[in-house]
Amino acid sequence: MWTEAVDLHSHSTHSDGAHAVSEVAEKMVERGVKVWALTDHDTASGWSEAAAAARSRQLHFIPGMEITCRVEHPADVEELARHEQERPSASWHLLAYFPNHTVGGNDPAMTDFLAWLAPHREGREPRMRAMCLRLSDLGMPVDPETVMARASGSVGRPHLAETMVELGYVADKQEAFERWIGDGLPAFVPHALPTLSETVARVKAAGGITSLAHPRYYGVPSLKLMEILKATGVEAVEAVHRSHADAYRYELMEHARHAGLGITVGSDFHGDGYGHAPGRMPVNLKALVPAFRP
Repeated sequence: MWTEAVDLHSHSTHSDGAHAVSEVAEKMVERGVKVWALTDHDTASGWSEAAAAARSRQLHFIPGMEITCRVEHPADVEELARHEQERPSASWHLLAYFPNHTVGGNDPAMTDFLAWLAPHREGREPRMRAMCLRLSDLGMPVDPETVMARASGSVGRPHLAETMVELGYVADKQEAFERWIGDGLPAFVPHALPTLSETVARVKAAGGITSLAHPRYYGVPSLKLMEILKATGVEAVEAVHRSHADAYRYELMEHARHAGLGITVGSDFHGDGYGHAPGRMPVNLKALVPAFRP
């Protein structure tokens, strides 16, 4: 049996999404989603709003986040070319879910986890200041305070791209990423990041489940990817992602099944202006991690 009622990857204005949490919840409902996770980057700041928005809309909400980690394995040139990727992502992204966590409750394990996460989230601000300085050196002065004012939670490169558009340095956000602030480009500054295995251990200690987000961006062949996930303790892979072709989704599902890993599904919804839409991504219920089944 298949379902289109699950979306486990979305963003709000608490990180680099375009919409408030309640708007994201409403858009999920409009697209027939029944199980929803808000996964803002390196932050849980939107969970309370999301839980309230879900209750009022009969949505099953799962607290989540997308944690930025170090690159775990070098990219394969042929694998990048297969997915029409010019370069690999400068970081790997791990989706962390806490299906048994009560938002607003007294949970010492979650308190410990968020305390561990805080320096990684706060590290985004000095990184953004460094990127603004690089842009200034390139003849494009940007006030970092203006960029950070755009984020109610975790500041990210999309906020910088929006500011660059407003200042007339680029025609649109895509140009900002492709010419200046994308991975490895002149104004790019890398994160100081945790390892995948360290992050998995921290998430598990807080009662969470992990899934590797959008693997096509890393340039690692599927079989090797499954080996890495098994070795680091990751429980699942986001096989069904909006950027994945059907053949790649099937490939990941089959290799995950043979490796004893689960599947997650996510639109990676950032907002209407990004050309994204939530939900309506078919996934096999048997492959889906049981905690996320409708």
